[in-house]
Amino acid sequence: MNIRFAILSLLLLILTSCDDGNAQSGLYSQSVLPIIIGHRGASGERPEHTEAAYRLAIEQGADYLEPDIVVSKDGILMVRHENEIGRTTNVSTKEEFASRYTTKVIDGKEITGWFVEDFTYNELKTLRSKERNTELRPSNRDYDNEFAILSFEELLKLIQRLEQRTGRVIGIYPELKHPNYFKSIGLPQQETLLKQLNIFGYRDSSDAVFIQSFEVGVLEQLSEATDIRLIQLIGTEGSPPDRPNLLFADMVTPAGLSRIAKYADGVGVHKSFVINRNIFGRLNAPTDLIKNANAKELLVHAWTFRAENYYLPEGLKSSLKRTELGDMKTEIKAFRDAGIDGFFTDHPELAVTALTEY
Repeated sequence: MNIRFAILSLLLLILTSCDDGNAQSGLYSQSVLPIIIGHRGASGERPEHTEAAYRLAIEQGADYLEPDIVVSKDGILMVRHENEIGRTTNVSTKEEFASRYTTKVIDGKEITGWFVEDFTYNELKTLRSKERNTELRPSNRDYDNEFAILSFEELLKLIQRLEQRTGRVIGIYPELKHPNYFKSIGLPQQETLLKQLNIFGYRDSSDAVFIQSFEVGVLEQLSEATDIRLIQLIGTEGSPPDRPNLLFADMVTPAGLSRIAKYADGVGVHKSFVINRNIFGRLNAPTDLIKNANAKELLVHAWTFRAENYYLPEGLKSSLKRTELGDMKTEIKAFRDAGIDGFFTDHPELAVTALTEY
């Protein structure tokens, strides 16, 4: 049992023993501690979306696992960062798939490569994962070609096994990738996602599950179909792919947050919306986002906390070497001070240590 889990359990026992009836039940009560979300698993130490990355994230104390969801040719939900799989698998080495190299327009962007929707589940299972971020995480390449691609169902079964082994509740936090695009080619995601979540016991707002997307329409539809908590993702530039006239910057205003509160339970924002950086690259004081979101009863989860110097603010870097790890723990504590409800992180162990020290 890790230290943070023990603390959570003790605090939960205290809360649930209160006589005022106001204590929330469940390990993931936001009144206890912010949640730690293993971003594609412990992807700072293993190739993302692999069984090894997810197992390590749970071993390190993550509360939730975050998979990106795409769809195979035969309608199976698969776990990959994008539907283009040339960067994250060994598909380019497979002569039998050479003819499927192509160019497509996805959400208005022209992309060339191999696409998951052109492969059946059985074909995808012949491929092996590889590290995507090779420049900043060269040591992860040691695990290239070791792990098969997972389906979403396989990940849910893995979570069941890990729960049985650890005695913990393990949350799932899937992101629907390009739902409008997949719907346009006859491979809608959300119905299958809800069906699989329901089968595995994730059914309502009391369960350890969030569904997230950068698109607005799919979340609006889901809000009518399920009580599972929904998170509107908000990027730093541009607009949601299905709302080109709606700027992300406008979605974090009080008016924008009011609109989101009609269909979602929270926002998943780039961390700069919570604490941005000054001209010297150091952390500023927190913005008003958390205050404004809390006024609308919205949770705020921020992405993505990474320990390499390349990603850290000035003052927390350990050296000029981009791949070397710096002081992510202090960054985590600053965002905890700001009142954040959850952290997406590639390095769950460091986040757990930071919150335990806090």
